[in-house]
Amino acid sequence: MIEVIALVAFALALSAFFGGRKTAERLDSEVAELKKEIARLSATAGLAVPEGDIASEQAIALSERSVDAEIDDDEGVEGLSASAREGARIFGNAEPAEAETASDEAVAASVQATSADAAPSRQVESLESRLGARWAVWVGGIALALGGVFMVKYSIDAGLLSPAVRLTLAALFGLLLAVAGEIIRRRAVPVIANEFQNAMIPGILTAAGAVTLFGVAYAAYDIYGFIGTTTAFVLLAVISLATVGLSLLHGQALAGLGLLASLITPLLVSSDEPRPWVLFGFLSVVWLATLLASRLRRWMVVPTLANVGIGLWGLAYVTAVSPFDALPVAFALLVMILGVGLVWPGVADTDMADEQPLPEPTNRPVAVAGPWEKLFTPAYAAISVSAAIAATVLALIFISPAVSAVNYPVKEFFVVVAALAALGAWRTNAVYPALLSALGAIVGIGSLTALSGVLAYLDSSLAGVAPEIVLPSRTATLTALLLATLFVLFGAFVLTRRLREHPQFAILWAGIAAVVPVALTTMSFLMTGNYAFDLPHGLFALVVGGGLLALADWLYRRDGEAEGVDIAASLLVTGSFALFVIALHAWTDGLVTTLAIALLGTAYAGVTRVRTWPILPWMTGAAAIVVLGRIAWEPTIVGAENLGTTPVFNALLPGYGIPALLLVASACLVRSWPDVRVRNLLQALASLFVLLTLAILVRHAMNGGVLDSAVPTLGEQSIYTLLAIGASGVFMTLDMKSPSPVFRYGGMGLGVFSMLSVLSAHLFGLNPYFSGELLGAIPFFDLLLIGYLLPGIGYAGLAWYARGKRPLPYVMALAVSGAILAFAWATLSVRRLWQGENVVDWKGFLQGETYTYSVVWLVLGVLLLVLGSRFNAKSIRIASAVLVFIAVLKVFLIDMSNLEGFLRALSFIGLGGVLIGIGLFYQKILSGVGVTRQPTAAPTQPQ
Repeated sequence: MIEVIALVAFALALSAFFGGRKTAERLDSEVAELKKEIARLSATAGLAVPEGDIASEQAIALSERSVDAEIDDDEGVEGLSASAREGARIFGNAEPAEAETASDEAVAASVQATSADAAPSRQVESLESRLGARWAVWVGGIALALGGVFMVKYSIDAGLLSPAVRLTLAALFGLLLAVAGEIIRRRAVPVIANEFQNAMIPGILTAAGAVTLFGVAYAAYDIYGFIGTTTAFVLLAVISLATVGLSLLHGQALAGLGLLASLITPLLVSSDEPRPWVLFGFLSVVWLATLLASRLRRWMVVPTLANVGIGLWGLAYVTAVSPFDALPVAFALLVMILGVGLVWPGVADTDMADEQPLPEPTNRPVAVAGPWEKLFTPAYAAISVSAAIAATVLALIFISPAVSAVNYPVKEFFVVVAALAALGAWRTNAVYPALLSALGAIVGIGSLTALSGVLAYLDSSLAGVAPEIVLPSRTATLTALLLATLFVLFGAFVLTRRLREHPQFAILWAGIAAVVPVALTTMSFLMTGNYAFDLPHGLFALVVGGGLLALADWLYRRDGEAEGVDIAASLLVTGSFALFVIALHAWTDGLVTTLAIALLGTAYAGVTRVRTWPILPWMTGAAAIVVLGRIAWEPTIVGAENLGTTPVFNALLPGYGIPALLLVASACLVRSWPDVRVRNLLQALASLFVLLTLAILVRHAMNGGVLDSAVPTLGEQSIYTLLAIGASGVFMTLDMKSPSPVFRYGGMGLGVFSMLSVLSAHLFGLNPYFSGELLGAIPFFDLLLIGYLLPGIGYAGLAWYARGKRPLPYVMALAVSGAILAFAWATLSVRRLWQGENVVDWKGFLQGETYTYSVVWLVLGVLLLVLGSRFNAKSIRIASAVLVFIAVLKVFLIDMSNLEGFLRALSFIGLGGVLIGIGLFYQKILSGVGVTRQPTAAPTQPQ
């Protein structure tokens, strides 16, 4: 049975060979016809056509751009289609080169003139072509490989030959396949179309020969033991590298086969004493050979797979060997990074459009990639991305506590990340290495500083589960600061060299140069620094922040009008601000830090007088936000134990008041700044800080010098309400002088907020009638005065001031709020008159008290009616009507049942008199209004 299979395989191989020859001859005749057709079309268009073949425009452009396409005549020219426009160039190597002298203009004109005729010539590949030109080749190659295997197996089973003879014959068979592939390549390839490159017969034969030779070498080592470990390793390596070298003649598929063989060679040949330098040295050589072949043929898939192979081998070694030696792995990664930067893709353009075939004529619009899209879709991106991922992952694993190394590989981590960052800054198409190096630096420094013992400091429960590796804090700090310095230097290099030609790339690096040093310095300071006073971190942050600021100034001086300079400089200025904040935290503490950050923000606003950088006033707002964050972290500024109990004159006054004054000054400095958004922001922040200062001082004074989360009293809440009313009025005044949406809507928002607080706190939550809070010993000058009467007067005054300046519903709401507070004050004052300073609800009501409520409510209703008429305020008159209606209901529903004798009669008499007076008052007003509205009407008869 084995013999039959072998014969069938050999027959299939011969069939594949002859089928390929017939297909080549047929295609050769078709090419000749295409050449004649192109010449005829050129003559028809009236163009001078030289004798010989005519090369297409795209092929000539490619031949000028790529030396590879002119060296070899075996594979044809890569990337060309089988259209009539390119037929002559594809198969031109079969003819003398001197015949190809047609001009670019002539070919372009001829193709344009006959595009409609050329389109039908593109046909879908027929079943015959698939069977004869593709499948026959693939099946034939597999059959040859199987034939060699079966012949060896047959000789073993039959015992015909000795092992040495079998291996010799198998090796000769493999060499014969390789020689046959070369002979066919020299004779047949020049006439085979480019579209059959993935089914080239010489490549299939060579691959089959390489597999056979590889199997022979492995059998000689593992099965028969004819050769030792070193010899087997060298022999397998030579076969693999030779296969990679032959791929220059036979295509990318053979290169992939050689790469695969090289990667599995260390697995097949094992040793009792693993030598990582030999392993990763061999992998580096194989990787370089693969990359050089890819550079010559402009391949992308094979070098990407080579990067993945290096990464997988490094991962397997680091995780499987304990302890591992990181230096050989780092060496292989450095070779890979340097190869990507120097060899391939190297200086390849970020735009692959010039290397792609010319698009076919179409009426559909073609999408044009923007500059940022081009930046993140560079040519051969898969190569740099795979290399960057492999390097970043292995560098992070080096310093992971999950693995064990001979010497803790901080240096190897640093070198690999620095090399990757250098690649990202050196090549404009290495955008992903730049980003991944930044990510690796941040994550790696986080891991290093965590190993310095900070975890146990942050959480005492982690003290018993600390990692076995404890890194000295000085080493972690030094690594972080050195990496931060390198990223700043790389960013400066890119900004000075690439800003004009590649603005998007320069902007990206400006962001990296701003973010990475801030992140690394922050982690290092928080996890290894001295919070009381840290000279190294503070000095480093100050120097680097000043450097970023100086670099931004230099960019504006040199490239003030260049594209992207504003964004790049803004990122640098933001980074400088963040580093200055770190320096202030490292050198100061408590109140001094808060004031210093506020001064820093004002300094950025002051620089707007001499520099017109758009980002400067935004840094003032950022400083205010940082101060707010510090206040949220520690509202007492100096700590509760250091905060005095003296009202107003304590640490809260400078801690809140000075930043508020500085923000007011900053808002004045930028009042003429062209960006209205930042002006509004600073005005809002200044207003917020002023209100916050007043509120915190009130809170401190009303709670005996203690700032806590206790529910405020009615007196404290009343002060907050009065502050909100006053601030709303101040905002309204500022809006009249300098219109601003911050003042307009901020003032209205404060007014609405204060009205809601009145409804929730003054009337219900903190009402003495429900809470039982004592009103004070002195009548009138008591808690009701500050809690109800003064806010009511404030709302009334604010409503009067807002007339004509704010929407009518808002004004009416203010007036009604004032009326409600006046009603509450009058009602609670009556209860105090009868019940004393404790007006709690469980005391019940006296008959005199009940009657007094009716009188006071009616008097208050009449007073509101007079005020509403005097100021022509319909909302006050409506409030008056509601109050009188409540009094009427009370008289009929409560007084009738609860009052007796003289008080009941007096209650109804008073109610009737008031209602008659109100009716007479409305009749006069309405009659007067009717007369004034109709002056021409006939005089009415006396009533």
